[in-house]
Amino acid sequence: MKFFIDTADVGEIRKALDLGLCDGVTTNPSLVAKTGRPFEDVLKEIVALVQGPVSAEVTSVAFDGMMREAHHYAKFGPNVVIKVPLILEGLKAVKALTTEGIRTNVTLCFSPSQALLAAKAGATYVSPFVGRLDDVSEDGMALIAQILEIYRNYEFGTQVLVASVRNPLHVVQAARMGADVATIPFAVLTQLAQHPLTDLGLAKFLADWEKVPKGKGSTPA
Repeated sequence: MKFFIDTADVGEIRKALDLGLCDGVTTNPSLVAKTGRPFEDVLKEIVALVQGPVSAEVTSVAFDGMMREAHHYAKFGPNVVIKVPLILEGLKAVKALTTEGIRTNVTLCFSPSQALLAAKAGATYVSPFVGRLDDVSEDGMALIAQILEIYRNYEFGTQVLVASVRNPLHVVQAARMGADVATIPFAVLTQLAQHPLTDLGLAKFLADWEKVPKGKGSTPA
């Protein structure tokens, strides 16, 4: 499974890259707004920093506007993926962009029928929002299972990108199902490495090490 970092915070991206745990980045207008910086400045910096796919979301809801934005952002680098909302105009744009060889990420997917349409349009990625479904008492991970089943039935090339990830359990469940990508907030990424028994075990090892007589060849503290 690939890990994309769901952020527009360049500092978080650098930390994830240093850990070797960043295969790409997803952004959206809400994330960029938190930075207080112009969208294009943020996008250009991320594209230069990250070798993997970087999703840049269009804000137009009309086909012509989406295409103008997509062509503009695609010039920022070969790793730019155009993020398009799952509406009919968006699907039309996905089809056109795919024909041109521009990769796409269809976002705001909440049903298997929507995911089927995204694959039919030729999307590179589809982004089902599991956390937001959980918020309204629906099973977000059940949607992932349904989409994977449909895609495997027909060998669609669209990759399932699990989005709106809220906790490590979402990531583990997605990995067990065989999802292609999880886009993860940096805070959740760090939680994946945490376990109380690891902390307790390490503390005990270090405490015991302090009791070991130190010779001249011992590793310095």
